[in-house]
Amino acid sequence: MDAVKTYRNINRSDANASFGISRMEDIFENRKGAPDAPHRHDFYTVLFVKSAKGQHRIDFNSYALDKNQVYFISPGQVHQLIEDEQSIGYSLVFSEEFLVLNQISVSFIEDINLFQDSGANPPLSVDDTSSQALATLTEQMLIQFSSSHKYKFEALGALLKLFLIQCHSLCSLNELDVQTQETGANLVRNFKKLVHTKYKEWHHANSYAEALHITPDHLNRVIKSLTGKTTKEHLQSRITTAAKRLLYFSELSNKEIAFELGFSEPANFSAFFKKCTGISPSAFREEPNIGFS
Repeated sequence: MDAVKTYRNINRSDANASFGISRMEDIFENRKGAPDAPHRHDFYTVLFVKSAKGQHRIDFNSYALDKNQVYFISPGQVHQLIEDEQSIGYSLVFSEEFLVLNQISVSFIEDINLFQDSGANPPLSVDDTSSQALATLTEQMLIQFSSSHKYKFEALGALLKLFLIQCHSLCSLNELDVQTQETGANLVRNFKKLVHTKYKEWHHANSYAEALHITPDHLNRVIKSLTGKTTKEHLQSRITTAAKRLLYFSELSNKEIAFELGFSEPANFSAFFKKCTGISPSAFREEPNIGFS
């Protein structure tokens, strides 16, 4: 049984809400400074941190909270905020439905490459000037969100898209020629969709290349140039993240997890996990904090 709590609604009092924005200092006060329990959402989350001290744990990777950071958390990712003092910043949450209603395609979210659903999720660090520009946008979102005028959600959609575009422009990974980005975007999108649905069945890049009707070398070259990770690294991250979640939050045995993830023998799963993480599945499960690096 999966023990980690999943938040399915953006607003507990309004199941139809598809967007929300709050100040991090207000969230801290409401929790009386207590740390989050590990949890996940069925929606997208952006944390724009103006200043903070503590840790942000995302899928068993730990990042030091600091000034001028932006975190992007995908639906389904397990994360936990541990604040040593009151943080200053903003929390934005939005669903796929909100994107659709505001003519923002899901492919836009995939193409900007800010949200990673597995593996390392380091924050985007920005300078003071860029931080102020982002803060201006988030303050405008707060004003629109608290208003009651007819087109408030259209305004919020436009401001959110502009916020994400500005973050995209600040990400060094995107410093590629326009032609490479345009021709490779569909391939990256289709590869990620296949990984999401087939990672338990297909453990090798050749299977994905065959399904996409290209050579493994071409697939790896495009994926590496646009995401910064090889096809093998994407697959390893997806499988090990799923394994860590099951080991940490479920009562399934190592053998059951091995079969759940498509390994023919438990020994093959153990060898794969140790090669990718440096520790055995049993050691990971026995030590509560060993998975946070």
